[in-house]
Amino acid sequence: MKDPRLIEISVGAFVALGLAALLMLAMKVANLAEFSAPQGYEVRAYFDNIGGLQVRSPVKMGGVVVGRVTAISYDSERYQAKVTLRIERGYDHIPNDTAANIYTAGLLGEQYVGLEAGGEENYLRENSEITITQSAVVLEKAMQEFLYNKTAKSSGPKS
Repeated sequence: MKDPRLIEISVGAFVALGLAALLMLAMKVANLAEFSAPQGYEVRAYFDNIGGLQVRSPVKMGGVVVGRVTAISYDSERYQAKVTLRIERGYDHIPNDTAANIYTAGLLGEQYVGLEAGGEENYLRENSEITITQSAVVLEKAMQEFLYNKTAKSSGPKS
């Protein structure tokens, strides 16, 4: 028969490995898997409405994650949300006239910033500003406009 102490140690090690795996999975789901800030450069973009965009949301270009949202604040002079994006080091040839849009991954998924490259020969650098932006589509506002247009058409002049 095996030594009971050896069995207890092996069960303890197995439980510890399981807990470590759960911790890593939770960090990956919460976008906290990176312990240090990735190297790169920060740019900013201003939006009228950011919807449910959050810090650490991905920044994608062509479906590829090229960075993360590092800060969100309100600019009281422009009356817009200021979103700071950190673009990773390998993506330093993004044109100045790139457009930034806020999209939703799936029907009820997380929101992210999507970049669409322009055609300028000058590139974004540290503290650049993305001037072409499109705010998040707010479902309630879209439904309100749909219902308003529907009632306006139905209550229009009858001939």
